[in-house]
Amino acid sequence: MQPFTDPAMVATYAQSTPRKVPGFADLHRMATLLLAERAPAAADILVVGAGGGLELKAFAEAQPGWRFVGVDPSAEMLDLARHVLGPLGASVELQQGYVDAAPSGPFDGATCLLTLHFLKRDERLHILREIHERLKPGAALVVAHHSIPETGDMARWLARSVAFAGGSTADLARASASAATMAERLPVLPTGEEEAILTEAGFREVALFYAAFSFRGWVAWA
Repeated sequence: MQPFTDPAMVATYAQSTPRKVPGFADLHRMATLLLAERAPAAADILVVGAGGGLELKAFAEAQPGWRFVGVDPSAEMLDLARHVLGPLGASVELQQGYVDAAPSGPFDGATCLLTLHFLKRDERLHILREIHERLKPGAALVVAHHSIPETGDMARWLARSVAFAGGSTADLARASASAATMAERLPVLPTGEEEAILTEAGFREVALFYAAFSFRGWVAWA
């Protein structure tokens, strides 16, 4: 929680995050398309880890008929989401708290983007089970976060992502040092374990749809 209550981090989040994640806007577009495969025109969508509002803004612009519940434990990040959404916030209900605080639904789809890599396995499983309980049968869940190939070196893959964020002038030695710190602090899991947790939480047809250095994204069905 601490970084997401820091005023300096919150102030730069909306500008810095798209630079850190390869294909950031396309990730949101793909998530929208995956949700829309089975969601109706007037869908109710649950967004877990909604602070910042960037994915909510992309979804609301692409699907004006959808309604959203966004849940996040950081009051500061939710304030940022309100600012980012502007008039689009009319279709969004923001709630401070964890997924347990979310309405029971049932929802027509859900997302959890750039969030689960902060959590240990048992915490991830709890969140995914709570999401599953709130989805209609057959609804889509889209997740994306740091993960590594089965035989990958975590620090090396994270260093590649850090270097990407640094742009054309990235210092590779500094990127490697930052990645080593991230590897110590983040409980990053291999792709096979990620898919196993989704299945254990009750989801089926788990499929990888996005891969960009240390970032991976999956779609699964309730």
